[in-house]
Amino acid sequence: MRMADFFNEAGMLRHTPRSGYAFLGSGAENVAEHSFRTAVMGYALARMAGADAARTTLLCLFHDLHEARTGDFNYVNHRYNTCRAKEALDDAVCGTGLEEDMGVFWTEWTESGTTEAALAHDADQLDLIFNLKTELDKGNTFALEWLESAVRRLTTPQARLMAAAALRTDHNRWWYGRVEKSWWVHRK
Repeated sequence: MRMADFFNEAGMLRHTPRSGYAFLGSGAENVAEHSFRTAVMGYALARMAGADAARTTLLCLFHDLHEARTGDFNYVNHRYNTCRAKEALDDAVCGTGLEEDMGVFWTEWTESGTTEAALAHDADQLDLIFNLKTELDKGNTFALEWLESAVRRLTTPQARLMAAAALRTDHNRWWYGRVEKSWWVHRK
């Protein structure tokens, strides 16, 4: 069944590393991890903006699906190579019954003419921003240069607001900084 092949192909994103971290010198993630948090962020940004949250989430979820076939092209790769991403996506969904939906998502993502597409692109950058802030917190000062570029790529006020929050928040606060310090000793 063609859909089973498609599901297996989507599973390859778990094994497809995001290639930029080699240049950063620290950090790691795969495309599936990136796509998941990007989708969560896209949903939240759309809710903040009063946009179509479901549509934004779907744009985020599928924006890198082609990378199961092409791999992740980092910024250096893009300077010297071309990626036939649309062809890879078309081949991935051929015979699944998802061709039309994926084509519509692809067009909206690449043309970036809707609020939802702008929010989805910003969610893509926000995931990177949050990862870079984590690496900065762990001592990789080179991440600061990348952060500055990534923040400048944001286009929506909602994403800019979240980036500012990320930059002033310790990445461990959500779990370590929200309980009394004595809890970590006594756990009561």
